[in-house]
Amino acid sequence: MSNQILLTLISGIIISGLAGYLGTLMLSKRMSIVAGPLAHLSFPGVALAIIFGFSISYGVFPFVILGAIFIWLLKEKTKLPMQNLAAITFAIGVGTSLLFLPIDKAEEALVGSLAKITFSETILILVLSTFVFFIIRRLYQRMMLINVSEDLARTEGINVKMFNLYYLLSIAVTISMGVYLVGGLITAALVAIPSATAKNVSKDLRSYKIFASLFGIISAIVGISVAHIFCLPIGPLVIISNAVLFFISIIFMKKIV
Repeated sequence: MSNQILLTLISGIIISGLAGYLGTLMLSKRMSIVAGPLAHLSFPGVALAIIFGFSISYGVFPFVILGAIFIWLLKEKTKLPMQNLAAITFAIGVGTSLLFLPIDKAEEALVGSLAKITFSETILILVLSTFVFFIIRRLYQRMMLINVSEDLARTEGINVKMFNLYYLLSIAVTISMGVYLVGGLITAALVAIPSATAKNVSKDLRSYKIFASLFGIISAIVGISVAHIFCLPIGPLVIISNAVLFFISIIFMKKIV
């Protein structure tokens, strides 16, 4: 196994596992819809990275994180539903990128560039994923309460405004890393499908989180392996692997019912 394939596998496993874990919280809050628009905000950053020849991470992270802060500020100021804010963010991300994204070099923005990931970028993903995992773990129970009732959470002394900001920033960092794996076009599936699959087969919250991370990891291993064998893009195959697991879980769910 070459070093490049090993780096790709390690990075893919970390990103997918974290996305699956985060997806369990996003699904309960119906926040999966936010992942897509945030990922589309990566397009301008990818375009700048392609044009000026620097690492995609330097373009993706600032745009997506600023997008998360933008959504948070809009939600606090306007009280609009998250679906509306997501649509606005989507329009900004795609509209801006179409101005200067080189169409002939758009593949990395659309389907990811994990096959070209470097050792330093892999270390960055490992560090960021570890940090985000522990942040989400600390936020988890309180965010679940906020999901049920923000008013109830406030009576328990939870700073709902700040917790929503930390939560959105955790999503932004995870989505930024997801752009490496599957591109900005289908990143939402990276958090939505493993959690939906896990929901079909889990019996409690603990198994729900474990299964979601596990399904994310399995889909990454299968997708990257098949992509390497047949010289195909990694991103779409990871998502297809996720989809196959989802349909298998439906069959399994019917059998246990």
